[in-house]
Amino acid sequence: MSPPRKPGFARLFPSFLFFLLPAISTAVRADAIIVTKAMTASTVAEIFIEKDNVRLELEIGYRDFKAFRNLFADPIYEKLGYAPEPLARRLDRFFRSDFTLRADGGPPMGGRVDQVQARGRIRRDEVTGDPLPVQPEDAEMVFYVRILYPLARAPAVLSIRPPMNENGTFPLANIGFVAYHGGLAINDFRYLSGEELLDLDGSDPWYSRFRNRILWRQYDSPTSVYLYVDHYEVRKEVIVRPRDLQPYVDLGLTGKATIAVAEQEEIKKRVVAFLAPRAPVLIDGKPVAPIPDRVNFIRRSLRTTGVIDPPEDLPAVSATMGVIFYYPIAGLPRKVTMKWDLFSERIRTIPGATTDEAGGLPLLITPERPVLEWNNFLTHPSLPGLVPVSRPDRNLPVSLLSLGCLLVALGMAVWVYLDTRTMRSLLWLLPAGMLLAGFLFWPFVQVPVPAPGVLRPALSDRQAGEILAALLKNIYRAFDYREERVIYDALAASVSGDLLTRTYLETHQALLLQNQGGARAKVQDVQILKSKATALRGEPGFAVECSWVVNGAVGHWGHIHFRRNRYEAMVSVHEEDGSWKITHLEVLHEQRL
Repeated sequence: MSPPRKPGFARLFPSFLFFLLPAISTAVRADAIIVTKAMTASTVAEIFIEKDNVRLELEIGYRDFKAFRNLFADPIYEKLGYAPEPLARRLDRFFRSDFTLRADGGPPMGGRVDQVQARGRIRRDEVTGDPLPVQPEDAEMVFYVRILYPLARAPAVLSIRPPMNENGTFPLANIGFVAYHGGLAINDFRYLSGEELLDLDGSDPWYSRFRNRILWRQYDSPTSVYLYVDHYEVRKEVIVRPRDLQPYVDLGLTGKATIAVAEQEEIKKRVVAFLAPRAPVLIDGKPVAPIPDRVNFIRRSLRTTGVIDPPEDLPAVSATMGVIFYYPIAGLPRKVTMKWDLFSERIRTIPGATTDEAGGLPLLITPERPVLEWNNFLTHPSLPGLVPVSRPDRNLPVSLLSLGCLLVALGMAVWVYLDTRTMRSLLWLLPAGMLLAGFLFWPFVQVPVPAPGVLRPALSDRQAGEILAALLKNIYRAFDYREERVIYDALAASVSGDLLTRTYLETHQALLLQNQGGARAKVQDVQILKSKATALRGEPGFAVECSWVVNGAVGHWGHIHFRRNRYEAMVSVHEEDGSWKITHLEVLHEQRL
């Protein structure tokens, strides 16, 4: 949460900026500090470790002014309640003992205040820390300060220490920080609550790490692998840096800092060709040949993993690919194993997971335990295939007992009508009694009798809703298959030929995860919210004004992506070849929930 503004801060801030400007370009000794109350902390620090310098960028909130007081010019320093002291001496103290950076255990590094600016606080995503695309106009005012620390040589260890109390046990500022080496984030946004040591890898910044494991990235491993198992296929997904494959296969990356867009397609082809025979998969003990499915350059964050589209030039140190192979199967196997065979001196632990309809099971793959294994422990797996749809009712139920009573009553009525006895009026009770008996016997000994269309039983709203729900489920279930021909055949059971192609294209597009390179969600459930049926005049069928919700999910890149959409539509259903089929579907409203 942003701190509340103190009274008088609006009047103080412009003068703060005015008196800070003399500090710009003043060369002094310096120490760097990293702070973390993450992206919502009062002060945010970003530390950029480059070849020739370390750059510290601070957004200092009002609550932390005193902790950074030695940066401020004399009038502001004194307004904060401190006795006059020369700015140069205070700046030297700031770098020497307030916020310090040390290279390889040496003295505090010298630095230079390069820029000071009063500006609104940058609002950041509260998960990833990335700046939001739209910034608020009334953002809290902060001081932005940029400090440069020149490097004579690349250090192996960098110490970062925030302002601390006198005995060094408690930070004096609430600082959220992230550090970058060669443009690559070393940590996710965290708090800087004390001195932290950072081991720098000059040959590959990916392996630069804080010694404090709490500060390691969530996606710290450059390689991971996942298995997904369902009734129709097994998928193997590998996330890997091309840079880590370069020692095994020439991807043309030696000495390159950037992977240009023009190179990426060729790199994809070489990576797929190299990975296809690696990490073999056994299904129920039998080796199965992989079929390449998709390969993309991807970007991972704490919030999501997505395909980079449109393509862009990528830093070689952080460029990451997602490669997917699939293995067709006819039903759930008993066991699936994958043996990983790409370890190196640096990559000794591979995060992995096996996923089925019950969820994911994370596992770590090591040289000692290189096998990723899935066993079928599902007690009540969902049944694949299309759900049954009630067939059109062409018959009327007729009771043989009632029919017999009706015939007897008819005979009696004729006999009474022809009878000339004086008691004839009382004899009419006989056929009347038989008619009553026929009415009472109607539920018993019934047989179906073909009926003309006009006499066929009308469908209730509930029955129409059940038929529509089954048809819609079968439309979505058709896309559980992979081959287009099989999908079309499954759709044909629920959709009329004239509507078939449009249904295929529109449903296929609706199930795609646009930022996942063509991954397709698998529908888990279709819920009819409301349906109002109207019989079609002179035709065997009905029209339905309805709304429904579709729940779907897909396992991808180690995550489960969920989709939930709501639709309102007008649907026409006709009887064709003894089955109900959707002949018209007009979506009136679609909403992502």
